[in-house]
Amino acid sequence: MRWITLLAIVVVPCALADTITGTVVNVIDGDTLVVQDAAKKRYTIRLADIDAPESSQPFWRQSSRSLAALCHRSSAQVEWTQRDAGKRYVGHVTCAGKDASAEQLKRGMARVSTKSTNPTSGLYELEGYARARGIGLWGR
Repeated sequence: MRWITLLAIVVVPCALADTITGTVVNVIDGDTLVVQDAAKKRYTIRLADIDAPESSQPFWRQSSRSLAALCHRSSAQVEWTQRDAGKRYVGHVTCAGKDASAEQLKRGMARVSTKSTNPTSGLYELEGYARARGIGLWGR
């Protein structure tokens, strides 16, 4: 019985994930973009595990431009597991072979979202890298 429970814990989250593949056609801000698939359907995606400045906050434009430089007009793969209240998909985005969330953190263009990120995640180390070097949001 224990093995069945353990198997369910490991397999069920994987079964709930889905993939969207397409081209990034728009970057809304530093943690949100729009992907268009081959059937021309558009999906608004929020990058998982990070929080970038909103349009009313300082450094919003730089963060948005950073994500655009990384992903706009690039092919993207989105591994998503949930949708938020605004009907956006929340997931891990890979653009040009790079994890977009990790890149935004490394560039100092976002913070780790403590609400949704595992405390042992390596993303905290990437944020720490940018903080220690005064990169992006952490500039002195």
